[in-house]
Amino acid sequence: MGTFGKPSTLRAVQPVNEIQEGRWTPLPRGTASGGGPAITVRDLRRSFTVPVRDAGLGAAIAGVVRRRTRRVLAVDGVSFDIHAGEIVGFLGPNGAGKTTTLKLLTGLLHPTGGQVRVLGHVPARRRPDYLTKITLVAGNRNQLQWDLPVDDSFELNRAVYRIPHRDYRRIRDELVEALEIGPLLRKPVRNLSLGERMKVEFTGSLLHRPAVLFLDEPTLGLDIVMQRRIRAFVGGYAARHGATVLMTSHYMADIEALCRRVIIIDGGRILLDDRLAGVGARFGSMKEVDVILNGPADLSRYGLVTRVEPGRVRLRIPKHDIAAATWHLLANHPVVDLSISDPPIEDLIATIFANRGRR
Repeated sequence: MGTFGKPSTLRAVQPVNEIQEGRWTPLPRGTASGGGPAITVRDLRRSFTVPVRDAGLGAAIAGVVRRRTRRVLAVDGVSFDIHAGEIVGFLGPNGAGKTTTLKLLTGLLHPTGGQVRVLGHVPARRRPDYLTKITLVAGNRNQLQWDLPVDDSFELNRAVYRIPHRDYRRIRDELVEALEIGPLLRKPVRNLSLGERMKVEFTGSLLHRPAVLFLDEPTLGLDIVMQRRIRAFVGGYAARHGATVLMTSHYMADIEALCRRVIIIDGGRILLDDRLAGVGARFGSMKEVDVILNGPADLSRYGLVTRVEPGRVRLRIPKHDIAAATWHLLANHPVVDLSISDPPIEDLIATIFANRGRR
């Protein structure tokens, strides 16, 4: 859980060739202040050079003498606009290019090609006046100091972002109340549970009142109650301050609760950019049901059987049949436990692939 480097610790860097002065296509007036898109991306590309190694000791020794590499295109021609105040879900399987895209939008990575503007700024230049307008919160990284009490870490962020004391106290108190973290302020970060750390990470990341939030798996590993609190907080913050949010998540509940629009990416390319209602109607009409049984049972009449293990069956059942199917399962079979979930996003992607392939 964490955010990007602080503005006072970073130098502005020279942009790569594709974003040098004169290479950027002019954007409509108002882009940086509310008349047009808050985020504009055109043909964004990012490649990496990775080593190629064969298995075995001989190959490892040969690799020391002659290093072989290959080029991997992590982001391949991505384009989209996000308007001020939108909350957009950025979906895709692991390795699809989601996190790389977020790093390009925050300036943590330079693009290999293409054009990006966020609030009228070129992110790769990492200008302090840009960094004070955005934040990146990642569910698997920490930004607060591990050994310091939470409130001391907040004070450090205040100094880094040069927030006036009066504004800082007001904003901090507002966030502390909203996330109910008052009792945590004097505890070292290392002593907090995962859910508590996520709440204080959000607080630390929003003290400078950013206008754009990049959220990378913000509810990763949290229990259901904490996931709901984080969703409510993000939605409330965006509504109160007109913030723009681009978020990744493998939990469809996050997306359904917060986003009206989703962008689906795989293999570094955008597969779909549509309203969530449209995507759900077309591809999200099924639920997965995991049934643990105390004995054998044929459950194929209730839905599509997608997995069978000793004492366990997984079914895919249309949403409108869930209530009746689960009632009959519990009434007519030796069910020990039963859980209902959305199909994995990977399956959603596969469905989109299959439908597009038939066109």
